[in-house]
Amino acid sequence: MTKNEIIAKTDVLIVGAGPTGLLLANLLGSMGVETIVIERNEGTVQEPRAVSIDDESMRALQAAGLSSKVEKIVTRGYGSIYKGPSGQVFSEVKPSSKEFGFDKRNAFQQPRLESLLLNGLKRFESVKFFFKTTLVSFKDNSETVISSVKPLEGDEYKIESRYMVACDGGQSTTRKALGIKMLGTTFEEPWLIVDLKTTKNSCFHTEVLCDPSRSCITLPGPYGVRRYEFKLRKGEDPERIVKESNVRKLLRSVGDDGNEEIQRVRVYTFHARLAEFWRKKRTFLAGDAAHLTPPFAGQGMNSGLRDAHNLAWKLSEALQSSDVSDSFLDSYETERKPHAAAMINLALRMGQIMMPSSRIQGALIRGGFRVLGLYPPAKDYFSQMRYKPKPRFKDGLVWHSMDTENIVGQMFPQPVVEGVDRERILLDKILKDNLTIIVFSESPEKNISAKMVEKVLQENVKVIGLTPEWMNPKSTYFPIFRDCERVFSKKPFKKLMNRTFLLRRDRYVAASKTFEKTDDLIPIMQALMAKA
Repeated sequence: MTKNEIIAKTDVLIVGAGPTGLLLANLLGSMGVETIVIERNEGTVQEPRAVSIDDESMRALQAAGLSSKVEKIVTRGYGSIYKGPSGQVFSEVKPSSKEFGFDKRNAFQQPRLESLLLNGLKRFESVKFFFKTTLVSFKDNSETVISSVKPLEGDEYKIESRYMVACDGGQSTTRKALGIKMLGTTFEEPWLIVDLKTTKNSCFHTEVLCDPSRSCITLPGPYGVRRYEFKLRKGEDPERIVKESNVRKLLRSVGDDGNEEIQRVRVYTFHARLAEFWRKKRTFLAGDAAHLTPPFAGQGMNSGLRDAHNLAWKLSEALQSSDVSDSFLDSYETERKPHAAAMINLALRMGQIMMPSSRIQGALIRGGFRVLGLYPPAKDYFSQMRYKPKPRFKDGLVWHSMDTENIVGQMFPQPVVEGVDRERILLDKILKDNLTIIVFSESPEKNISAKMVEKVLQENVKVIGLTPEWMNPKSTYFPIFRDCERVFSKKPFKKLMNRTFLLRRDRYVAASKTFEKTDDLIPIMQALMAKA
């Protein structure tokens, strides 16, 4: 083998085997896409990093066929308790709704998740992965990307791929090689992270001590672990604060975990940065390579998993057709970048609550939350995490019109549904990996003709009927299911009755029409499938 020899060809080369890269590879594998993953480290991470996974990410894992396994390694449905300097609670976040089929917040350990994702790749003959392998250089020749890679032991060789995705972290060498800048801010406010193997803290939820003298966050985890995060005071030496005696002193100051076994101690500063561009020709950025999010909303890793879910099906479609337009693939950045920015802004706002700069500011924040707590809709708004921005695509692969409901560009809810066999399952298990038209009414078979269903099926698009919970599902010329959980009978979804919805493969609503305009979905479908 010579240095310049191409010894591997693939559809997609993924650089980096963190959560984003591994989920992307699992999704592509489930779609039959030839994929190679390279990672410079010798394996997946062995130390705690991210600790929270949300319902949108769980749905992405469901698409990869892994959600049931992930649910076995997480602590499901935890919330947050916000306390003042005296320890008095001034706000609680305890979401109970499952709009997308899963708990909104779930605690996990990143090593276990990455191990599960890596094992998931073994299901697919189309996916290969190589650790201890570094990307040396790459060149886009307009038709393919030629990458030079170097194993730790062995000679440098080349991989030819149709597309490449950089999932190689905040210090992404791929992004730097592309000349793409990271825009934003790095904050000079260091925090100490302490991960414990055991804990005496029995609180099921995250506890946030909003104390201007020293903010502290303690987070639950599965298998009896716990994390503590302490904001360093001005002038404190990071090298001294990590000494065990100082760490244990801090732990004792906030609870009973001062003598528990320590797994990891480190000091970090947080970033709020977005890559200037997320695509250059045939190379895409995803995860931390594209955005760096402050930790206060627990959305750093989750934003990366959303990237993977958005990009995977688009790459799959592009690889199946020769007429894919640039706008089709550009929609990845168009759709994902604004939401990543919204999550960064949310984290910064939450940071202001967690880190009051003075006692006066802290008192005003606590007083404001107590007043809002007297008004039930406001209290519910915070308790149910409705302040968290949902992905809402104004541009991209969506079709807004005068008669469009505001659900277009949003993720479609995922209730538990029931068919004629009376088996209760989550909606996505029916949808599978298809473009789908959902007909929502009391009698879907009366609102869409057999001829229309036949036309849709010819476009390789699935048709599903959905009824409110008070109707029984029927056996007809297309499957009909009942919304067992009454998701669509409540605000804000009850207004969606008597409409049809075109769902993309990633469960986002591409278009919505009233029944008399259902025919309009045909050219929209064709445009989507033609990658126009």
